[in-house]
Amino acid sequence: MPSYSRDLKALIILLIINTLISVIYYLLNKFVFKKNKEQINENGEKERKHSLELRLFIMIVVPIVGPVFFIASWIVFKVFFSEPVDLEDVVFSKDKVKFNVRAEEEKERNLTSLEEAVEITDKKDLRTLMMSVVSGDIQKFLSSINFALTSDDTETAHYAASVLQDALNDFRVNVEKQYKKLKEDPENRVVYAEALIEYMNAVLKQRVFIEMEQKEYVGKLDEVTEIFYEEAKERLTDEQIENVALRLLETENYEACEKWCDRAKILHPMALSTYTCRLKLYFKQERREEFFDVIEELKSSSIVIDKETLELIRVFRKE
Repeated sequence: MPSYSRDLKALIILLIINTLISVIYYLLNKFVFKKNKEQINENGEKERKHSLELRLFIMIVVPIVGPVFFIASWIVFKVFFSEPVDLEDVVFSKDKVKFNVRAEEEKERNLTSLEEAVEITDKKDLRTLMMSVVSGDIQKFLSSINFALTSDDTETAHYAASVLQDALNDFRVNVEKQYKKLKEDPENRVVYAEALIEYMNAVLKQRVFIEMEQKEYVGKLDEVTEIFYEEAKERLTDEQIENVALRLLETENYEACEKWCDRAKILHPMALSTYTCRLKLYFKQERREEFFDVIEELKSSSIVIDKETLELIRVFRKE
């Protein structure tokens, strides 16, 4: 038999094997591995089907190289990138969305907010936006990253969960490290306390921890602020007092919240936050008499009332 006939026969057999492998790869991904996908909507399913058909075409048109490339890519992904992410720390409830604090406003002027981007259908744009957000100061964008967990795009949600988990772990480590320095270095206690107050509040106000851990860290924030108050209360600003009071109010620690509201009244009697702190506390506790007493105090002062405070008063009057 001529050698070219043997080569042709070998080529035909090779093409048949290549086609069989390609079809098996296609069928496995279409009908078997599909069961492992979660929350695939109609648009996502169409994109997936189109992607599989394109891979099948490439694997048949480019024998050997095509199947080896896609199968090797699949194996690498499964080995290195498909470990289950620990989502214990992540708040998934959409009820939490109303508490989200918008990420850095200056950057949001140039980027569509992730809260809005989650709703878009172009998943490539969403992933690009996600990468742009996390390339900056991640701690300023935790609430937006947390919101991205609700995305129908499983790749974006998985990446958001990984980034958020790493950021929360960094927060835990840094807080413990700075707290230890605060306790062990009396001479610089005020410096460490002030830095820790700012650092903790920046994360805690975004409410990305589960409820129990949020309460734990807000309690530590209260403790650190107490140390700062005892060491140098004259340096405690009205904004710092307001922040710790609001974090305590969010965790329903009303007694500690009222303690800071009372201190604000003494340290910063002419600050609007001194009044809004008590208004929000009394509003939450439905203490109408005390609420309107504060309003009268505010009306008799020279302090300018902002829109948020006016809205709070309007809502309380209606109830």
